[in-house]
Amino acid sequence: MTSRPTFTTILLVRHATTTTTGTLLPGRTPGLHLSEKGLAQAQELAERLKGLARKPTALYVSPLERARETAAPLAKAQRLRPVVERGLLECDFGTWTGKRLSTLSRRAEWRAVQSAPSTFRFPEGESFSEMQQRVWSALEKLARRHRNRTIVAVSHADPIKAAVTYAQGVPLDLFQRTVISPCSISALVFTNATPIVLCVNSTGSLKELGPS
Repeated sequence: MTSRPTFTTILLVRHATTTTTGTLLPGRTPGLHLSEKGLAQAQELAERLKGLARKPTALYVSPLERARETAAPLAKAQRLRPVVERGLLECDFGTWTGKRLSTLSRRAEWRAVQSAPSTFRFPEGESFSEMQQRVWSALEKLARRHRNRTIVAVSHADPIKAAVTYAQGVPLDLFQRTVISPCSISALVFTNATPIVLCVNSTGSLKELGPS
């Protein structure tokens, strides 16, 4: 007997702007908080999600402060309790953590990071492949837990890029072609068959979000 179809929507939210966004590679450094601009973005996110036809029933967050602070206004507006999910954690950048992007971009290894990430492991840290497997496994677990529901997962740019490209069937070596802006939403639907990508890097209205 054929199983009944399921459609679980996961709204992947990148955390809002911090004082280091675009200049440093903070990675998993603790104690990094949202900037004033980021706090305003988080409030705007909560307002945007009020327009969803299917209200989220669960809210998951990366353990890092910037993700939890992004989720706070949404949790209040939707009356949801944020649950920490370590699978949503930022990539472990190892010894590159905290370095300036302008400095890292001059390293010989930067070409691999941009053009062949599947071959690269951060020194004393995680590989892009490991990050992608970790994040996707976490999303599959959450989708099974919340069948036929809509949930929100607040994470970071690289994990979200990796999840979106995996859902699209795009090779990991091309994942740097996807942009994930602060406080943007990328929506995935998990079904009995293949995943569906509803939107990527959305910073506008979500009122019409849904499969055609």
